[in-house]
Amino acid sequence: MSKTYLYGANVFANGIRQHYLRYGGKGPVVLLIPGITSPAVTWGFVAEQLGARHDVYVLDVRGRGLSSTGPGLDYGLDAMADDAAAFAMALQLVQPAILGHSMGARIAIRASVRSPGVFKMLALIDPPVSGPGRRPYPSKLPWYVDSIRLAEKGIDVEGMRVFCPTWTQEQLQLRTEWLHTCFEPAIVKAFEDFHSDDIFADFPKLDVPAMLMVAGRGGVIEMQDEEEIRSLYPPIEIVRVPNAGHMIPWDDFDGFFLALGNFLD
Repeated sequence: MSKTYLYGANVFANGIRQHYLRYGGKGPVVLLIPGITSPAVTWGFVAEQLGARHDVYVLDVRGRGLSSTGPGLDYGLDAMADDAAAFAMALQLVQPAILGHSMGARIAIRASVRSPGVFKMLALIDPPVSGPGRRPYPSKLPWYVDSIRLAEKGIDVEGMRVFCPTWTQEQLQLRTEWLHTCFEPAIVKAFEDFHSDDIFADFPKLDVPAMLMVAGRGGVIEMQDEEEIRSLYPPIEIVRVPNAGHMIPWDDFDGFFLALGNFLD
C-alpha cells in the first residue's frame, strides 16, 4: 500500500453502487473523476501525490471499475454528472473541489452546472471540446473498442503496449488488469456524447473558480478553443503543459503538478 492510500469502499448514490478509493484523509477535499476508460485505480499514482495535502476520493465512473455496470443503465453525461453530485452528498463532503480528466472534466463541469452549490472549484484537465458543428475528438472509437475486447479475453503488457506505446511497464500492467471492467456500451455512449453534447454551453453558467489545463501535445484543445472558453467564462485560469499529450500526468508527472500549483488549496 502507498503512504497516503487509506481504503476502497462503495456507496449507494443516485440509484447505483459507486466505488471509490480514498487517499490522504486530511486537508481540502478533492473528488477526482477519471476519463473514459480509466478506472479509479489507474489514477492511484496521482492520488498518492495529491493525498499528501488533500483528502482525495477517486471515483469509478458508472460502467467502469467496481461501480455499477451492465445493460439498463444510462451512460449519458447528465447521468454521470448527477452521480458525482449524489456521491458528494451521500458521503457528506462539504463543497469538495473536482479534478476531472478528459471525460471526467466534462462530468465535472456538467455536475457543477446541474447541482449548484455542491462543488467549490473545478480543475478541468484537457476535456474533449468536440461537439455539434465542431471538429471531432482526435482519438477514434476503434482504439477504445478494440483494446477493451482484447482485454476481455486477456491481454498481456506487450499487447497493450501497441495501444499505449509511451506508457511505463507499471501503467501498462494496471491497464491490462482493469480495462476489461470498462463496459463497451458505456464507452461508446461517452464517445458519442463527445460529439453530440457541447460543453461550451456550460461555461457561462459556472459560478465557481475554475482551471483549464491544456495538453500542449494533445491536440484536444487548440488556441481558438481556449479563446472561446475564456470569452464564455472570463475568470477561468488556463494553464498549459507543453510536453504532455492528452494523458498529461502519464506523459509529464512533474509538469502536471507544476501546472496544477496550489489551485486546489
